[in-house]
Amino acid sequence: MLPVFHHPGYVAPGRPGSQHAFDKYGLVMEALAEAGVPHRVHAPDPMPRAWLEAVHDPAYVAQVLDARVPPDKERRIGFPVGPEVALRAQLSPGGTWAAARWALAHGLAVNAAGGSHHALRDTGAGFCVFNDLAVAAHRLLAEGDARRILILDLDVHQGDGTAALMADRDDVFTLSMHAEKNFPARKAQSSLDIGLPDGTGDENYLAVLADVLPRAIDGFAPDLILLQAGVDPHRDDALGRLSLSDEGLAARDRYVGEQARAHGLPIASALGGGYGSDRMALARRHVRAMTALGQGYGILT
Repeated sequence: MLPVFHHPGYVAPGRPGSQHAFDKYGLVMEALAEAGVPHRVHAPDPMPRAWLEAVHDPAYVAQVLDARVPPDKERRIGFPVGPEVALRAQLSPGGTWAAARWALAHGLAVNAAGGSHHALRDTGAGFCVFNDLAVAAHRLLAEGDARRILILDLDVHQGDGTAALMADRDDVFTLSMHAEKNFPARKAQSSLDIGLPDGTGDENYLAVLADVLPRAIDGFAPDLILLQAGVDPHRDDALGRLSLSDEGLAARDRYVGEQARAHGLPIASALGGGYGSDRMALARRHVRAMTALGQGYGILT
């Protein structure tokens, strides 16, 4: 069974015409059932306010939780932050943290939301409100559940928020493999950044991943991997540029699962980006990625 963390509160209304498909979080669950993937759903709790404030500016946390985010920050995020979005912003880090706790005990789990890697200390950005990867990593380390965490970001966009929030820590290694010419225009500095050219394609992408990931694992020696499994490197993604095929994306996540298993590492994934008008196609793309990760780790056939 694939352990999937999902909450009905993940589905919140988006602004009409927004590229950010809020309802894909519900459609992912439909796509899981449609594909016949054996899975068990676990409902996360909202991340407690104190842990959000440990990573984000308390004033910004208050703006989100009270649904009074200033217009300039809402523009930077890309959608209005009403009460339903505020709840989802708390649930998503709770889901990533809960998936990581499950993975530490059982090997692998996935959060069917999250991957909000652009959120910074005092503002959201790029369709991200709170940075669930950074918040989850901080809490896991602070509570002693993990000692060293590798945040592996395979979204087509650089994980600039995660890099900035984790920059001063020696117990977190941030590896971002992204399209160099894509958003954000001004990149942050991860522990390791791999900026790829437009149109990289399956073969070259997988060759680079096979070179950098084992070296990062061996060099940093984490005891947990948090994976940002964005599907926006896909060739049909509205915001992607790396030209990966369905098979290439599946091979990516299968390889990550294989490497985690080979190194004896628990791994928890977050959904990450995926953009376009056909939202069910996006949901199916996410499900294929989740399935491939489980296959690589050996819990799915």
